[in-house]
Amino acid sequence: MRLLAAVLLATVAVPALAQTQPDAKSADAPTRAFTGSDLFQLSIAADPQISPDGRNIIYVRRSGDVMTDRMQSSLWLIDVATGRQTPFAASGSSPRWSPDGTRIAYVASDGTNPQLFVRWLGNDAATRVTALPNDPNSLAWSADGRRLAYIATVAGEPTTLGRAPAKPAGAKWAEPLEVIDRITYRADGGGYIKPGHDHLFIVSADGGGARQLTFGGFDDNGPLSWSPDGRTILFSAIRTPDAERQVKNSEVISVDTTSGELRTLTSRDGPDDAPRFSPDGSKIAWLGFDDHRRSYENVQLYVGGRAAESPRSLTPALDRSIEDAVWAADGNSIYASYDDHGKRKVARIALDGRASTIVDNVAGGGIDRPYTGGNFSVSRNGIVAYTGGDANAPADVWVSSGGKARRLTSLNANLLEAKALAPVRKIAVTAPDGRAIDAWLATPPGRQPGQKLPLILEIHGGPNSAYGPSFSTDVQLYAAAGYAVLWTNPRGSTSYGAEFANLIDKNYPSQDYDDLIASVDAAIADGTADPDNLFVTGGSGGGVLTAWIVGKTDRFKAAATQKPVINWASEALTMDATLFTSRYWFSKLPWEDPMSYWKRSPLSLVGNVKTPTLVVVGSEDYRTPVSESEQYYAALQIQGVPTALVKVPGASHGGFTARPSQSAAKASAIIAWFDRYRANPAKKRAE
Repeated sequence: MRLLAAVLLATVAVPALAQTQPDAKSADAPTRAFTGSDLFQLSIAADPQISPDGRNIIYVRRSGDVMTDRMQSSLWLIDVATGRQTPFAASGSSPRWSPDGTRIAYVASDGTNPQLFVRWLGNDAATRVTALPNDPNSLAWSADGRRLAYIATVAGEPTTLGRAPAKPAGAKWAEPLEVIDRITYRADGGGYIKPGHDHLFIVSADGGGARQLTFGGFDDNGPLSWSPDGRTILFSAIRTPDAERQVKNSEVISVDTTSGELRTLTSRDGPDDAPRFSPDGSKIAWLGFDDHRRSYENVQLYVGGRAAESPRSLTPALDRSIEDAVWAADGNSIYASYDDHGKRKVARIALDGRASTIVDNVAGGGIDRPYTGGNFSVSRNGIVAYTGGDANAPADVWVSSGGKARRLTSLNANLLEAKALAPVRKIAVTAPDGRAIDAWLATPPGRQPGQKLPLILEIHGGPNSAYGPSFSTDVQLYAAAGYAVLWTNPRGSTSYGAEFANLIDKNYPSQDYDDLIASVDAAIADGTADPDNLFVTGGSGGGVLTAWIVGKTDRFKAAATQKPVINWASEALTMDATLFTSRYWFSKLPWEDPMSYWKRSPLSLVGNVKTPTLVVVGSEDYRTPVSESEQYYAALQIQGVPTALVKVPGASHGGFTARPSQSAAKASAIIAWFDRYRANPAKKRAE
């Protein structure tokens, strides 16, 4: 694993970062320690789709490929009764069962671009049903199984201004001018947005020409939902004349599958998304909230008539944000997932709002840090398939039936049973104002009772998101290097209700700093953390708080701020979502009230910083742009603070650790930086 070319070291007289990994003693020697090389051996289950009769599950298995340095996706079938697995497709994503359970639609590459395929289970025959220049998504079967709907990008013409002189034959000229006139002109992970818009298509499940149903200068979004009679499809979009100036104001829209006539079914100020017809087509469920221009709102589950008339929320008393929702087969309840105290749950919510928890160990998503996440689906007879797990392994496929949960896969057992993993436990934390704060602590395998350890405080991003007791490669790598690792959900975190999340609304960073420091104090009081050997890191919102912390205290021996925001005014004007920061995280625009932006910017505290601070960022980060990290690096250099700047080549904000080698090397660089300033363990014991 190489990040040597990615490390841009400081010009101050500091030694180069150590590039050795914990397993570097011998390239071939087996080790019980969890190492960077192990990232290539891990697999994670995603998108489990249970068949209508509940007998089989198809899921996406994402596995590391050491030759391509990427996580590759394949499709696998599971027999629910026996747990027997069989390979379905060597590559693919987004599998969806036909209503009769005889076919599966999925997306796979045809050698050039991802296309939509359908496979018949009886004879294992498959056919490609699209020929697209772009990736189809949001697949949905019609109730009769004859058609498929999907979303795809329709290319547009670029804007031009004037024209260049005529080019002589055979001449080699510069590329033509690029004219940008969109408000949001680039997207993290996608780069600069090409002309065109996402629209809805339908195609015969047997193949043939696809038909475009929606048009115009708007982006239409899934998931898609067919009416039982096949005459209508639901989707969500912002289709107003000022659509580009709207951020969250999407509506539920229906389209007639014959005429293409559009009807906008909702009208409130706020997002209305993910609409789904009830099984009999008499009602619609969807997700949304009233937009009060706060940093956080609970996404609520709404139900209305067939045209979304008489809408009402089923979840105002739940005080949690709904992640996904699907109708039960009888149409009398809805299965919904939400995060609660750092754990994702699936509950069955009746139409009167009563909720009963079905499972509480949903897990999944990424594996580098312990974020909440995970997916589920439900069969007609109420069997729930989901991705589940804990701190000991990445997500596997589970099922729940009759109140009992059962694990169907153990994708990483062969690897992890040979590894000594860091044990994880929850610790109690009380903030200075008396609020209870959830926190988890991992310690190196083989820690001796009473042994005090160097501690890494790992801070989540968002800031409106949540960590939980989930598997994390960063945590395991830090622990394997001899560090205890602490992660917590300070105020502003999700899964504790709207009031807790909005304690930092228009006030971030603020008392979340106090919660984090209280968590460190709790780890010290617990007897685990050495108070003279403290370190801090975090990404995105966690990068903000890392830079904020070293501007407020000298308690930490070293820090590593990852993809941070350093100057809120510059971030607001350079991030990919152009209108977001100034609309939702501040009350005024940067030029109307510059001091409010400055007072909450870590750059305002850089004059206080004495802590050696590493700065890490993806070279194609458009969410917290590279310029933010470079500003901080330059400021630390000017201040004479020991620093280095690490860039992850080709990495976006969301894809910061998408490639296993870079994920491992990034963690190794942080460990090397901390090791440089870590007190000598032998000396500390002697004292």
